[in-house]
Amino acid sequence: MTRRVLVAGVGNIFLGDDGFGVEVVRRLSTQDFPDGVRVADYGIRGLHLAYDLAGGGYGLTVLVDATMRGDPPGTVYVVELDLPDGPPQVTGEALDAHGMQPDVVLNLVALLGGDPGRVLLVGCEPAVLAQRMGLSPAVEAAVGTAAGVVADLVEEYTDPETGRKQVPPCVLAFPEK
Repeated sequence: MTRRVLVAGVGNIFLGDDGFGVEVVRRLSTQDFPDGVRVADYGIRGLHLAYDLAGGGYGLTVLVDATMRGDPPGTVYVVELDLPDGPPQVTGEALDAHGMQPDVVLNLVALLGGDPGRVLLVGCEPAVLAQRMGLSPAVEAAVGTAAGVVADLVEEYTDPETGRKQVPPCVLAFPEK
């Protein structure tokens, strides 16, 4: 059985650059991907994402989000996320239908008895996380770069049983000037 791929855009479009992941998947939604690849906008619906991951049979999950790491705004990066160690924890955060922190979502997936497969975060360093619509110029310029990175990750991924090369654990990319 071929394991599937989920590309999940997350973020709040009402908080400036936090809408980065939503914009990237909007752009990706116009591209053709192989069968078994799902591109979806989850916005701030962490509970929905957790349920989809728990029952989806995904071999690779790519979360796309604005994430602060201290780099210049617009820096795009790929980071492999660790799955929760030990038994999952029941927390108030896990029950927040609008919570979207990756660690909370992955903990909830574990609570539900699911397996998200390998989880990669395609992140972008935000410039503005204030209440406003629209991305900052630096983050807007990074949307195309991130969409290309996601497309490359999806193309490189295959079911581990086939033996094809896997995506690297961490890649840095910068938007074109």
